[in-house]
Amino acid sequence: MRSSRTRARALGAAGAALLLASVATAAPTATATTGPPPPKPRLTDAQVDKAVARLDSNIADVMRRTGVPGLSVAVVHNDKVIYLKGFGVRKVGEPARVDPDTVFQVASLSKPLSSTVIAGTLADPADWDRHVDLPGFALKDPWVTAHVSTADLFSHRSGLPDHSGDLLEDLGYDQSYILGHLREEPLSPFRASYAYTNYGPTAAGEAVARAKGVSWEKLSQDTLFKPAGMTRTSTTFKAFVNAPDHAATHVKNADGTWSARFVRDPDAQAPAGGASSTARDMSRWMRLQLSGGTLDGHRIIPEATLARTHLAEIVSQAPTTRYGPTGFYGLGWNVSYDDAGRLRLSHSGAFELGANTTVTMLPLEQLAIVVLTNGAPIGQADAVSLDFFDTAEHGKPTTDWLDVAEALYAAQLDQPGRSGTDYAHPPAGAKPARADSTYTGTYDSPYFGKLTVTADPGKPAGQGLVLGLGPKPERYALTHYDGGTFSFETRGENAVGRTGVTFTDGKVRIEYLDTEHLGTFSRSG
Repeated sequence: MRSSRTRARALGAAGAALLLASVATAAPTATATTGPPPPKPRLTDAQVDKAVARLDSNIADVMRRTGVPGLSVAVVHNDKVIYLKGFGVRKVGEPARVDPDTVFQVASLSKPLSSTVIAGTLADPADWDRHVDLPGFALKDPWVTAHVSTADLFSHRSGLPDHSGDLLEDLGYDQSYILGHLREEPLSPFRASYAYTNYGPTAAGEAVARAKGVSWEKLSQDTLFKPAGMTRTSTTFKAFVNAPDHAATHVKNADGTWSARFVRDPDAQAPAGGASSTARDMSRWMRLQLSGGTLDGHRIIPEATLARTHLAEIVSQAPTTRYGPTGFYGLGWNVSYDDAGRLRLSHSGAFELGANTTVTMLPLEQLAIVVLTNGAPIGQADAVSLDFFDTAEHGKPTTDWLDVAEALYAAQLDQPGRSGTDYAHPPAGAKPARADSTYTGTYDSPYFGKLTVTADPGKPAGQGLVLGLGPKPERYALTHYDGGTFSFETRGENAVGRTGVTFTDGKVRIEYLDTEHLGTFSRSG
């Protein structure tokens, strides 16, 4: 994964559920001659009941230790909802409580929801491997563009770099622009490399919807949400914010309190991250998943096309030791196997602007849990899920899962995406800025579009420059650092703190936009 973009949202979207599950499992033991024995169910009703009985106290502990404002949980076992509760408040400072019907943004839990939708449109599992054309969408290699399949895009093996397109979304570009400019991104080997993206699955979902002659929202409603009775689930931001009982998103302040400071509109990546739902609706979807596409005696999704989504498509996490776990990605799912050889399906979702969610299923045990929270990702959702399964397996938790999850998320936040330069402290003997006219003007990038630099004539040279990025544009005050180098504070889902802006020979390079060498703009006026 591209280090400069491997942030907590990336971890939450795919890696957390996989990496944390890996911590809880050991490599299966087997001989080369006999192979592993076929897995068998191991959990009794009594074991599951014990894990359920612990949920209330564990959730209370997680909420107390993290301060996360609200949380909703559903557990399904043997086609029955055996736990369904809400905790805390929808929004800090307001009295409305979270309940099982509170609508949360689910972030990247949208991906397994969306792969369920697509499975519902297909007649045969092999249809996942067909190319579906989407006008305006192309990759850098024309051959790959013509052959990339729905499965390639949903399993993150198209060759696109990690989180391609996300920075364009942060700058305010719409879905059409983003999908139309992914052709500028360099490609890794097709079908031989894994890199997590939001706009790969988005392109696939939009292509399938267009082929059906409908919008992604209508396809989702008609194929899955309405037939499954998921009455409060949607793929549009409008539906989320208009829901009278929706949970606001929250970020943690330096003093440990939480604030509803941001509103995250993910419509541009709807198939990958735009869904909103409730614990009750998600419990119906988990029942459908564990029943092979049926719900309450009715066939909703073809069994074979749904089963294909549960298969490993590509290695997503190589073993870190000789006996370490190997992680796989399927079609919208993390796919792994525990120490008993049982299939484990999982996915987490995270918006750094205020949401953390997770779902984990053990199909052989007919057991699944979903955890939805309205706080930025610090491991709270994963900790509840991991503690639940650990208790079911061992009668009590074998470790403090919140400590484990918090440490893993913190490690992802403290990653190389943040500049190695401390722009708050210019070097001794820093060179002064040149005249403002040296920097002001219009610049262009084939990928990021137009950039403008304007100056406040009432301020000294280099002290009143403002950079404009994106279609609106987003404006950032520049702070002088040294000579032709300035900085600004990044904003949005992919913010990395202060980043550098360097002017040289009619060009300007934005440090955090240049991870794939696409962040240099050339003067055009």
